[in-house]
Amino acid sequence: MSSEKTAAPASPASPASPAPSASAAPADGRPVLEYPCGDAPAPGTVREIVPGLLWLRMPMPFALSHINLWAVRDGGGWAAFDAGLQTSETTTAWRDLFAGGGALADGLTRLFVTHMHPDHIGMAGWLTRKFGCRLWMTRLEYLNCRVLAADTGREAPEDGVRFYRRAGWDDNAIEAYRARFGGFGKFVHALPDSYRRLRDGELLQIGAHQWRVVVGNGHSPEHACFYSEALKILISGDQILPRISSNVSVFPTEPDADPMGDWLASLAKLRREVPDDVLVLPAHNEPFRGLHARIGHLERSQHAALDRLRQALGAPKRAVDVFGELFSRPIGAEPGLLGMATGESIAHLNYLLHRGEAVMETDGDGIAWYRAA
Repeated sequence: MSSEKTAAPASPASPASPAPSASAAPADGRPVLEYPCGDAPAPGTVREIVPGLLWLRMPMPFALSHINLWAVRDGGGWAAFDAGLQTSETTTAWRDLFAGGGALADGLTRLFVTHMHPDHIGMAGWLTRKFGCRLWMTRLEYLNCRVLAADTGREAPEDGVRFYRRAGWDDNAIEAYRARFGGFGKFVHALPDSYRRLRDGELLQIGAHQWRVVVGNGHSPEHACFYSEALKILISGDQILPRISSNVSVFPTEPDADPMGDWLASLAKLRREVPDDVLVLPAHNEPFRGLHARIGHLERSQHAALDRLRQALGAPKRAVDVFGELFSRPIGAEPGLLGMATGESIAHLNYLLHRGEAVMETDGDGIAWYRAA
């Protein structure tokens, strides 16, 4: 299971040596990507990617131990992309960067946030208040973050309990869900009460260069990437990552959603709208070249998983019964991993339901059973 970081997935691979080509593929079918930027900077330091564009890395207390952030020279200061988790370690790293003699001593002019997940937006409120600057993000990401942060301290809703019961969770898993519910805001500083909305296709002048907003869906509601044609650079957030695949899940708030369909459509959109010769600056792992090859691999992997799922639904299955068809590692009782795997399983199942390839029936205990149409 190549999983997103918010539920403590496996650790990322070590930085790879630059490869001569992004078109050749090893025996396992993965494309050979180029990693031309070398080792990542330590927290509180930077590495220049091109003149006026800096790579920052912030720590995270999970198995996936980092997030990449970016800063672009913007007039007399810096425009930052993403903010890191709200933790004391991240705060210390930011303070080191802003200190006299630090790489960002001139301060921030704007903060662009790709999407609402805590490792991307966690310090946004702190940064925007510190510098009196505006938060720029898409509307659905901002509003969804406000809603989820408001759940902090609430009891788990019965809609959520029914959602996971329907998926096949047992009493112990439900108890863990109740205990963990409302934790989203733990790593998110209080958001600013206003923001500047980003729109798909919008052109932004950031410093000396123009950047175009490219919105994708599936991993999150309205994820913003940023593409500079002049620099041949794509700041991709979590929409495209080189070594791990972004989590694509259904959640209790929208149980009939089709995020897998949205995700596959967004991969195709990235291929159409962003050329292959860009340097991709992802939120996790290292900057890479080989965008279209990576997109192709992700598409093939998803369709192969869907094919395995189609075969498995010859007999009725619950969402928890199809983990083996979808994921390459066992899914045990650890609550974060179980929740993420369940959301991904339902995303695959809903994809088939929306296309008339599967049907779902609920038994007398409220458990959903899926089978081939």
